Amino acid sequence: MRMRARDLHPLCCLPVDCPGGWCADRSPPSPPPPPPAPAPAAVAGLLHKWTNIGKGWRPRWFAILRGGLLAYSKIRPRAAASPPSPPAPEDGGPRLIGPAGFAAPAPEDRPIGLVHLKISSFRESKSDDKRFYIITPTKTLQLRTNSVKDRVAWIEALVSARSESSTNGGLLYDQNDASFSTDRLRNRMHAEGLGEEVIKDCEQIVHSEFLQYYTQMRRRCEEYLSFLGSLPQQLEVLNEQDTTHSIRPECSCSGHGKCCESSNTESSDDAGIQELDESSDEDDYNFCDTRQSFSDSAATPDLRMQCSNSSDGIHKYDHKFADSRYGKGDNEYLALPTKRRTKLPEPVEKEKGISLWSMIKDNVGKDLTRVCLPVYFNEPISSLQKCFEDLEYSQLLDRAYDYGLKGNSVMRTLCVAAFAVSGYASSDGRPCKPFNPLLGETYEADFPENGIRFFSEKVSHHPMVMACHCQGRGWKFWGESNVKSKFWGQTIQLDPVGVLTLEFDDGEIFKWSKVTTTINNLIIGRLYCHHHGTMKISGNRQHSCKLTFKQQSFLERNPRQVQGVVEDIGGTKVATLRGKWDESLYCSVTNDGVNSSAESTLLWEKHEPPTNLTRYNLSSFAITLNELTPNLKERLPPTDSRLRPDQRHLENGEYDKANSEKLRLETRQRMARKMQDNGWKPRWFDRDTEDGPFRYTGGYWEAREQRKWDGCRDIFGELPDKKTSPAPASVGI
Repeated sequence: MRMRARDLHPLCCLPVDCPGGWCADRSPPSPPPPPPAPAPAAVAGLLHKWTNIGKGWRPRWFAILRGGLLAYSKIRPRAAASPPSPPAPEDGGPRLIGPAGFAAPAPEDRPIGLVHLKISSFRESKSDDKRFYIITPTKTLQLRTNSVKDRVAWIEALVSARSESSTNGGLLYDQNDASFSTDRLRNRMHAEGLGEEVIKDCEQIVHSEFLQYYTQMRRRCEEYLSFLGSLPQQLEVLNEQDTTHSIRPECSCSGHGKCCESSNTESSDDAGIQELDESSDEDDYNFCDTRQSFSDSAATPDLRMQCSNSSDGIHKYDHKFADSRYGKGDNEYLALPTKRRTKLPEPVEKEKGISLWSMIKDNVGKDLTRVCLPVYFNEPISSLQKCFEDLEYSQLLDRAYDYGLKGNSVMRTLCVAAFAVSGYASSDGRPCKPFNPLLGETYEADFPENGIRFFSEKVSHHPMVMACHCQGRGWKFWGESNVKSKFWGQTIQLDPVGVLTLEFDDGEIFKWSKVTTTINNLIIGRLYCHHHGTMKISGNRQHSCKLTFKQQSFLERNPRQVQGVVEDIGGTKVATLRGKWDESLYCSVTNDGVNSSAESTLLWEKHEPPTNLTRYNLSSFAITLNELTPNLKERLPPTDSRLRPDQRHLENGEYDKANSEKLRLETRQRMARKMQDNGWKPRWFDRDTEDGPFRYTGGYWEAREQRKWDGCRDIFGELPDKKTSPAPASVGI
């Protein structure tokens, strides 16, 4: 039996008749065949390519090869004698674009880059009429011609070559090429004295196994090429639906405008695209091939995005291209990865310690309501932002929503209970207090990578009440925060007042209140807090949960424990929970239904702390809450906590300025009670009844998109002159 052998498949790493492979014997391998000659070029010419900041623009020889490939090579120094002129197109040579007098690379010169035009897009520069871009899934080539006419000719040639390239691109075998030789196998078996019938059976087995392997590999390659063929359309849809996020080249094509051929629209500055291609091609061979970016996507042709964000500086998100959307309905958009900071800014000044006894001595006999504590006791976030920390593990509510859709009410209740406990995880080791917000101060948090939008506002000054509302994937979460405090000399006891409500889109509702928090060692010793009490999570359907935060004592060897049970309507225990509020939580389902198990299952685990901790001990999630970027600043209302000057100065390490601004704002805050008595009302929340809870009235995100903040005054600015100022109720704190 004699069958033809094939070389290495372009999309695989295993040759068919590889030396030392499964189809080889112990005989010396035959010398490798000479490399195939490159495909003839259809269009060629000189272009200047941006390499990096140090070397800038470098001339490169570009050639459009048959089959939809674009290759570029270095320009070698010319010999003393004049090189032969390149062949004319009528003689079978490529059509030249650009200046003449440059010799094409020698046939033995290997190109330093290859671009598959089938999965590429082209865009003209808006600021330079000689510059254009070739955008691929792995990188962006920034090129420049010698004239406007040459740029037009190059783009036309690239678009034409892309349209003429076939979907398969000549990468798949012909069915008749699935062949190989078994002569060496036959000779080896003859040498062992095996009969002809046994040899034929062995040949049949080998042939059947190879044919099965070949069929699977062929189907894998077809799926791979089908995905690559649809990739440009997916990338263009991605850029059409959200142009405000920038996708790094290792995830997708550039986010600077829509990627299409001969497009005249792009971002306001070409410098952003220039940054996408900073890698130099002077030393190594950098092949711009899709294999560098998509390794295993042939079997599952999805556009997988993995992006860095938080936790230990990094959160990984792996969403399928078609399913990673934020929100529901007509306002949904693709949940693109957002790059957030992983540490606080370096302090400008060196922080000075504070003597508590000295501060008490200096304020003896003074009105304590007018004493301004130094910012040394504060952390650079407000209480409104701290409310959003409860949503750090919002994926637990996403899981709860999915369990409910599957009819698993027990697991939904367990996930809700884990979410209620996870809100305390960030309180461990936080010695400083958040800033007390001003009346009317707000805070927004838009986290499309988590699928949530959060908004909070200080709605009352006396008593101090903050209301919040969060929209997630299939659920809504709202509530209000009001704390009653008791001072016991060495400790402070904080008793939360208010109800937190979670409502799923299918109508199931859970309600609960937080437990008591005690802060210890205010005067002497290491400051720490612990949470204790009973939390009852009541549901309106089948199940409810009761959680017990164990009281901490001096003799307790295993502190911070949480235990809980899930019961049905009849009071029968169907699941249990145990763990620690600062570490993890495990569950066990005790009934005979779905997920019934005698072993405990990990339900929730705290994220790893950041590597660059400060004395504030903020979590990776909390570090991102006060981040203010130029694009975000122009969209925020003047009441947002990120714009509060004393808090911003503290974050930047400008402690003298922070103390001065804090004193000024607290002086202004003393007007708040009088304003509230004169009829001040919150802008975004209201009560159904006089003593009822505050509910979000809507309209904030719509006003944000239009940047119309009617009724939102600058609460952090200077106070107006008393002689010309209006009535206190209109000062709009």
